[in-house]
Amino acid sequence: MAGVTLTEVPPAGFNFDLCHRNKLLEKSGMKMPNSVKTGTTIAGILYKDGVILGADTRATEGTIVADKNCAKIHYIAPNIYCCGAGTAADTENVTELISANLELHRLSTGRKSRVSTACRMLKQYLFRYQGYVSAALVLGGVDTTGAYLYTVYPHGSTDKLPYVTMGSGSLAAMAVFESRYRPNMEVGEAKELVRDAIAAGIFNDLGSGSNVDLCVITSRKAQYIRPYEIANLKGERSGDYTYKRGTTAVLDTKVRQFVVTSETVSASAEAMET
Repeated sequence: MAGVTLTEVPPAGFNFDLCHRNKLLEKSGMKMPNSVKTGTTIAGILYKDGVILGADTRATEGTIVADKNCAKIHYIAPNIYCCGAGTAADTENVTELISANLELHRLSTGRKSRVSTACRMLKQYLFRYQGYVSAALVLGGVDTTGAYLYTVYPHGSTDKLPYVTMGSGSLAAMAVFESRYRPNMEVGEAKELVRDAIAAGIFNDLGSGSNVDLCVITSRKAQYIRPYEIANLKGERSGDYTYKRGTTAVLDTKVRQFVVTSETVSASAEAMET
């Protein structure tokens, strides 16, 4: 087979050819797509016995709260769960697809799913779509080799860290982790830390809100606690908004008599259809 010769060496650095193309398209009347603002706070930490994942429950459509109790912690495998930020439909479909593929993998191999396998499947799938599948994920689980925690970005890049946050409220949540996280925490202390991190996102980010969901994963079982805490309780009205008759002045009154005759009222009855 004849070899391929490289006739021209591509220039190094950034290429801005597409910027010129986009300007020409805008002049011809084509509108460029606008960026979409999404809101979520998701987080996870490694603790003494495994992994704890946390998420808020607010789903938004622009400036509208579409769902106050949205489930953002998704099932991947019996020992692996995943928090999703970004477009709700994308996170649902991606996690369901990978969950189905891992189920087929378990059936064919007869072995427990590994967290690294789920991470590789997710990153390869997302990289294929170059960020157009808007799913930012926090993946956590415990397998035969230990406990693992990953972040998977929409373009397919990943991080492996002892504590992670993602979403629009991630900075507030990370501030809590940075100040209070330490290795080998007990389960009670670790749950309260994740709860406080998610609550920081809820109270400091308009795209996050409502309740705190947690998922505690150990080598023995996975416990999905929904809700772990209702962060924003609806308050009771302190005032009475009914007013006494006469509070507002009556400017004009007109009374019209209505005469009821036998022709007006019909006393005939018909059988009801069943």
